[in-house]
Amino acid sequence: MSKLNEQGQPLIQFYTTAPYPCSYLPDETARSQVAIPGDLIDAPVYSQLVRAGFRRSGVFTYRPHCDRCRACVPVRVRIADFSANRTQRRAWRKHQDLQVQLLHLSYQEEHYQLYRIYQQSRHAGGGMDEDSREQYRNFILKSNVASFLAEFRSTDGRLKMVSLIDELDDGLSSVYTFFDPDDRASYGTYNVLWQLSLCRRMHLPYLYLGYWIESSRKMTYKTNYRPIEGLFGGEWREFDAPDA
Repeated sequence: MSKLNEQGQPLIQFYTTAPYPCSYLPDETARSQVAIPGDLIDAPVYSQLVRAGFRRSGVFTYRPHCDRCRACVPVRVRIADFSANRTQRRAWRKHQDLQVQLLHLSYQEEHYQLYRIYQQSRHAGGGMDEDSREQYRNFILKSNVASFLAEFRSTDGRLKMVSLIDELDDGLSSVYTFFDPDDRASYGTYNVLWQLSLCRRMHLPYLYLGYWIESSRKMTYKTNYRPIEGLFGGEWREFDAPDA
């Protein structure tokens, strides 16, 4: 990475965590490689790390570093060539009335309550459904890089969705999104499309979507946005994946 000490040696270092239960594949054990110290990972260094397959959770920048498994594939959408399919175009039209505001990272009780409702509905029993306000702040609102929130409201002012997004030198990184789970609406699809359109307006070439895991239903939706590129053997290349 670009941070060097007076002897020209890198100040950013990496350690590997102890094994822990995998969040996505049952009966699998995972490990992560973490970049430290967090306060030296500014926007330029973070951009380099994301291109190398890292992600961010709060102030921690990490990538999978499992002993036996290589199922996690970092993926990104190439903006210039993206073309929405019929289902995506329908979702885009459906939610054109949502009003979007970009916000600095700051605590809002309304956001936290929507986050709790979303976790309890979509990820019950996963641990995050019991997150306290402090845990929410650590996950969503703590960042050492260029981050912002996108808030989506209906025309009557009701909060429907919130996205945490990082700005990179070659794109945006979609960190986390939570939304009203009670609506029968394709908010997730619309949100990715909106972030793709934001990349286009900002003249950024890529939207990074984190990790794709073919056998995890939580992750397969990402390959519906094409052309999709994956990081394989240290090289980003377009690949064909089955539709979710």
